[in-house]
Amino acid sequence: MRDGGVTSQPTPPHASPPPTRPLSFLMVGMPAGIHFHYAPVRDRLIILLTSNTVRMEKKIAFAFLYILIFPALILVLSGDFLWPEGWIFCIWFILLCFSTILYLEQKDPALLAERYQKPGTGNQERWDRYVVYGIVIGFILWIVIMPLDAKRFGWSPVFPLWLKVLGGAGLAGSFFLFFRSYTDNTFLSPLVRIQKDRKQRVVSTGVYGFVRHPMYLGAILMFVGAPLLLSSFYGVLAGCALTILLMARILGEEVMLSRDLEGYREYMQNVRYRLFPFLW
Repeated sequence: MRDGGVTSQPTPPHASPPPTRPLSFLMVGMPAGIHFHYAPVRDRLIILLTSNTVRMEKKIAFAFLYILIFPALILVLSGDFLWPEGWIFCIWFILLCFSTILYLEQKDPALLAERYQKPGTGNQERWDRYVVYGIVIGFILWIVIMPLDAKRFGWSPVFPLWLKVLGGAGLAGSFFLFFRSYTDNTFLSPLVRIQKDRKQRVVSTGVYGFVRHPMYLGAILMFVGAPLLLSSFYGVLAGCALTILLMARILGEEVMLSRDLEGYREYMQNVRYRLFPFLW
């Protein structure tokens, strides 16, 4: 029989009703054409997918709040919420962090998950655990000392305009190198480790054809550029100390990479400089 131009067939008396389909938003990322004949299996997979998504969304939300702590700390410690240079750095910092996280969340979620690796996990080199903690402590001290030095107590004199402009240029270069390092290298782990679980390979294109560690160069431009912009001599000293720590980390990292990562020795021959072109 037909109803509105559609042929309907009577349902056999003992036929089971067809399995219900989940809401479409629960099936995000599910390959097309996959059908589940057993509802329990299907439901467990849906729960797994949605729970992982919720956990990552919580991590991202926490990261956004965590990032805002540092700009707020700079302004609070400065004692001047109208500090122009402080606002410039804070806006720069927020834009860099937020744009990077949003890009990875959309384009490279595997790298975003890798960036959440905790120290001591994922076959990280043992010595690197202590380096990571040193970088974190040094970064916090660097953040704290700049507003105290430049504004709250005025230990350093106000830098000339050309030095501030130089610091701003350093931050612009830092933004570029940071962001491009993430877009060019999907294996950009925060830990010194070989990512066998992700089938790590050598990346030699983009900014990795310029120097072997472009993200570290971006970090150094930030560590020195920000205190120049803010007029903090002690911030520059702290940035130089962090630079030395990063350079030491590079030496240990390259020992591991040349030993354990196929093709890295050839990459070292093709891209001669670790960090500073024509210098080192």
